[in-house]
Parts: sequence; C-alpha cells; structure tokens
Amino acid sequence: MNVFGVDIGGSGIKGAPVDLQRGALAEERHKVLTPHPATPESVADGVAEVVGHFGWAGPVGITFPGVVTGGITRTAANVDKGWVGRDAARLLGDRLGGLPVTILNDADAAGIAEMAFGAGKGREGTVILLTLGTGIGSAVFTGGHLVPNTELGHLELHGHDAEKRASSKAKEDHDLSWAHWARRLGKYLAHVEMLFSPELFVLGGGVSRKAEKFVPLIEGVRAEIVPAQLQNNAGIVGAGMAAAGR
Repeated sequence: MNVFGVDIGGSGIKGAPVDLQRGALAEERHKVLTPHPATPESVADGVAEVVGHFGWAGPVGITFPGVVTGGITRTAANVDKGWVGRDAARLLGDRLGGLPVTILNDADAAGIAEMAFGAGKGREGTVILLTLGTGIGSAVFTGGHLVPNTELGHLELHGHDAEKRASSKAKEDHDLSWAHWARRLGKYLAHVEMLFSPELFVLGGGVSRKAEKFVPLIEGVRAEIVPAQLQNNAGIVGAGMAAAGR
C-alpha cells in the first residue's frame, strides 16, 4: 500500500508516494524550495506543486516544523508567524482539492519512521531522535510510544536557543569545522541527556548522510549515538505512515 508524504522544511518542501510495507519512497521524491516568507498560503502552493507533480489523488500526510495539535499549527520558529493558530489541516486540504490531510510535527514524523523501519526499530527504552537542519527538531519515545511536540531544539544553552548554536544551519552560518560543531553538538546532547537519560540518540536531517565526519568526534555523552537510517527521507515516510493511521 502506498500513501503520499510531504515534508515541509525551512529550505525545501519535498514529497513522494511512500511504500508502507518497506518504509521507503515508492518513487523518487520531488522537491521545491520553501518560499520566503514562508506564509501559510505560499507554503500551501508549494505543497500542492509537490503533490500535483505525481498526480496523487489519495490521502496525504504532511509534516510541519513546529507544534501541531488537532490540525492546528501552534508555533512557527522557522516559518512565517502567520502559521500560529492556523487550521493548517483545513488550509492544506482545501489547497489539495479536498484530499484527506493529516498534519504533524516534522521531527515526530521522522521519529515514527525511524522507530518502525530504521535506527530505533526494536528499541524499548527512551529513544530521542533529533533532526539537525535549519533548526533542531526532536521526537521522544519511551517504550516505543511517542511523546509529541517536544521541541527540544528550543532548550536554552549558553543563553541561546540550542538550535541557534548546534543546528547544521548554525554550522554553515558560522563556518564551523566538523570538530568545532561536534563540540557544540556534544554539549547540547549532554544537556538533553541530563534531562531525559535516553539510551539512544538518533541524529537525522540532511547532515546525517555525513555522520562519519562528526558522530565519532562527539564527547561527553553516555548514550549511544547513531545516524538516522532513513536519513532525510524519514519525514516523508513518517508523514505517509501518519496519513495511513500508523
């Protein structure tokens, strides 16, 4: 069975049909740039372009980079503030011509996919997935169950939102070496570990493709640290799973 997944990110909107048996993309994903400003209407147009590229006519799961409850987007750290309090499920469903839409936090979607098909599969303790991108998204699982909308990228670290210092965008903006960034990331992970005592950190986002450049350099963390196996497709797969009620 295939269901469509869309991942709205700070830099791109990407999507594809998802093979729910394999936990993988059924076709090569299509991506458009996230508009700036990323208003609800302009992002909805981008989502419609991605879905329309495949001529899709069934349920669609869509991730959002912020807190989502009951289809309402509650925060908007890396997109336009017009999303706050918006009925995103209705907006996106209308823009897609009335297709059934399920919307959820982007890191939660990635975590759902990694727990079912990737690095977290079979792990029963506390597992924390962190997506390292424009910001830092988080998905916390205990006993295989998701605690939604945790938003751990906004923990304060050295007087700043942690994502302002330890996201992959922070690495690019400050032209940090892999070693320097790994030190910052290690301090952030140690802070999260102090609060939650996970047995496993799963690091996702596009930078997970280069895990060998920074994961071995992270120090001061007791928990196991591994890259996301689905890498930057995890959000799309998790969105498709959510649309199918999984």
